[in-house]
Amino acid sequence: MVISVLLLGPALAGCILGTERPDLNLDMPAAYREAGRGAPDTHVPALDWWRGFRSNELATLMDAAQIYNLDVAVAIAQIVQADAQVGVAGAPLLPSAIGTSAADRIRNVSSNFGGGNGFSTTFSQYNLGLTASYMIDFWGKNRATLYAAEENATAARYNREVVTLTAIVTVANTYFQILAAQDQLRVARRNLAAAQRILLLIKQQFAGGTASQLDLSQQEALVSTERAAIPPLEITLKQNIAALAVLVGRAPANFMVNGGTMTQIAVPRVTPGMPSELLNQRPDIRQAEALLASSNFSVEAARAAFFPQIQLTAQTGVQSAALASLFGPGAWFYTLSAGLTQPLFDGFLLESQLKQAKGVQLQNLQAYRKAVLSAFADVEKALVALSQSTLQERLQTEAVANSRKAFEVSETQLRAGTVNLITVLQTQQTLLTAENTLAQVRLTKLLAASSLFQALGGGWTPTGDLSSLQPQDGATPARPTN
Repeated sequence: MVISVLLLGPALAGCILGTERPDLNLDMPAAYREAGRGAPDTHVPALDWWRGFRSNELATLMDAAQIYNLDVAVAIAQIVQADAQVGVAGAPLLPSAIGTSAADRIRNVSSNFGGGNGFSTTFSQYNLGLTASYMIDFWGKNRATLYAAEENATAARYNREVVTLTAIVTVANTYFQILAAQDQLRVARRNLAAAQRILLLIKQQFAGGTASQLDLSQQEALVSTERAAIPPLEITLKQNIAALAVLVGRAPANFMVNGGTMTQIAVPRVTPGMPSELLNQRPDIRQAEALLASSNFSVEAARAAFFPQIQLTAQTGVQSAALASLFGPGAWFYTLSAGLTQPLFDGFLLESQLKQAKGVQLQNLQAYRKAVLSAFADVEKALVALSQSTLQERLQTEAVANSRKAFEVSETQLRAGTVNLITVLQTQQTLLTAENTLAQVRLTKLLAASSLFQALGGGWTPTGDLSSLQPQDGATPARPTN
């Protein structure tokens, strides 16, 4: 009978869940302004979108970051904690049982108030029992608390996807910075070599009396300037290699990058699709959604705390003064009790807790709205940066070609003595500036491409591999939110 009462307890629990669903009130555009006209394309990012850059070294670094990045490891540890919290929150929904055993030796002394001697008695008492209790969740307080914990566990999984995406995009950007530094170093050394050739020619002309000391000093200053531009580029290169080592969980002293040139990197084709698809593609939006759902259930739990709580308690066992007769007839006993508690005055504790829960709910609602709008803005900014930097790269490539041709012609004419040194210096400086600008434009284009992949969710999608998003160790999966 005791077990029957406790098993009927969960059936008596009421359910008032799902009442706290605030209006999301999202400003949803029909299409991206920078996506161009025409039907939406289906080239959304692939799960391994970084392989589209066609760099084996970058792909290897990306794979290593997903395995060894310490920020990702921290996010995985947070999932373990969130899953454990689900178990903690779900415990009140099940009956609790405690086994007890005791062996007592008792001596009682009685006084004789008539002046005679008192007497004492000594006896033993043995007890073996089981105490079980259950709180009927009639108003859904405990179940709402469990659902809130489950949503937090879901948010922890989305957070791992956010951290992973951030880590691999940072790896890509850092790798592109390394390539840009290597390209700029090649430009600087090539320009230094050209400046030294011109300096040697001017020295010959100065010795022959056809060049002035001013011409010689100007070119020497240019050579020194070109030489001084190399150390800052070396700093950028080596510091980015050290940063990349940390991203893949390696000590910088034991880490090397071959690199290469940005011209070897292809930009994968990708289109944004419809803005409404972004709500499912971005893990940070899904994380904000899960946190909002968790706060909704927390408000329901705080409101249910105002209502009466019903506690069922049962105790059974055997008790005897002799160990031999502990399991004999008449030793068995049991008690059943039901209690109801209703908060009357608690110093406004429950009211304050409800206000706090509503405040967290409002905070998470605004955070969700901001996450959605920020995601739309991220896509728009990445699209315009990618399209304009692509156009700028084409134009700047033409400028570099023309500048190089002008410098080569001026150098030839200088050797022939048909052009003055000022013209040569101007064309040389123009070429230097144009080549450095081209390197920066190519870097901007690659960074814009990686930013677009990040803005679109980096290929992560809940319709893909869901194994990483399921609660661990038998935890109850969270319900989809409205």
